[in-house]
Amino acid sequence: MACYVFGPVPSRRLGRSLGLDLVPFKTCSYDCIYCQLARTTCKTLLRKEWVPLEDILAQLKEKLATNPNYITLSGSGEPSLYSRIDELIAGIKNLTDIPVAVLTNGSLLSLGEVRSALLRADLVAPSLDAGDAGTFARVNRPAEGITFEQMVAGLITFRKEYKGQYWLEVFLLAGVNDAPEQLRKIAQIARQINPDRIQLNTVSRPAVEEYAVGVPEEQMRRFAEIFGAGAEVIADYRPADELGECAGRPREILEMLSRRPCTAEDIAQGLGLNLLEVRKHLQYLSVQGLVQTQTHNDQLYYLAINHGPFARKTKQRDPR
Repeated sequence: MACYVFGPVPSRRLGRSLGLDLVPFKTCSYDCIYCQLARTTCKTLLRKEWVPLEDILAQLKEKLATNPNYITLSGSGEPSLYSRIDELIAGIKNLTDIPVAVLTNGSLLSLGEVRSALLRADLVAPSLDAGDAGTFARVNRPAEGITFEQMVAGLITFRKEYKGQYWLEVFLLAGVNDAPEQLRKIAQIARQINPDRIQLNTVSRPAVEEYAVGVPEEQMRRFAEIFGAGAEVIADYRPADELGECAGRPREILEMLSRRPCTAEDIAQGLGLNLLEVRKHLQYLSVQGLVQTQTHNDQLYYLAINHGPFARKTKQRDPR
C-alpha cells in the first residue's frame, strides 16, 4: 500500500505537523516557479478521489500516537483537488481532537463546492503571490481556466464564509514580485481578504527555476511593514544543518544510500516513507553535499558521498 501519511515534521508555522498526501506526486493546479519539489507533471483542475479515503484514514489512525500539533492536508500537490476532502476532514474529526490545517494555493476557492468542503477545517492557509494578472501568470503558471480575478474573488469570498483561522501566505521572490508597486498591490488585496495573519515567505532551498531566488531577511522585514501590523516573516533563514528532530530521517536515508544507489521511490518503499517526505530529505542532503545524483536508464539515482556530519564512520586499516 502506498504511504499517504508522513511525519510528524517540524513546521515553523504549525509546530509538529502530521502530513496527509491526497494527490499523486506533483498533481497541482499551479506550476509555481518557486516550488522546491519539482515541476508539475499533472497540471489539472480535475477534482476526484485520487487516493483511497479509507486507506488515508487507516494510516492516520496508526500515526495518531505521535501526538502532532496539527494534522495537515498538503502533500505533493494541491489538496483541494481531492474530491472527498470534506469526508476526510469529517473522518479525522471522528478519530481525534487534533486540529486540521489545510495548506492550499487557493486556486479553487472560487468554487462553492470547495469552499463548503473546507468549512470544518480548523485552519486554512491559502497563498497570494501576485498583485496583478501578469505577475500571477509568471509566478504561479496556473492551469488553463484559472484567472487572477477568479482566484482573488475566491480568497475574499471564503473569508466571509469561513469561521476558522485564516492565514494568508505571500511568497516573495527577488526581482520577480518584490518591486514596491507590486508589493503595494498585493498588500491592498490582502487587506480586502482580511485574514487573521499575513505570513511572508521566500525561497530558502533550491527552487524548480534557477531565477526564483530568495529575498534577504532584513529586506523581508521591511516588506512586512507594507502589509501592516498583522504581517510576519516566516521564511526559514536557519543554516541548513540545523535539522532538530528531522535529523533521524536523513541519517536513515544516507545509511541506505551508503549500501547502494537508490531512486527516491526505492527509498520511500524501503523505509516506508511518503515520497514527498523522501524528496525533501534528499534535497537537504544534496544541499549539504552528502549525496550526488546519477542517471541510468532514464532513472535518477542518489548516491552517498562519504563525508559530512551524517556520513558513516569507517575504520581506518592499520598500516602495520
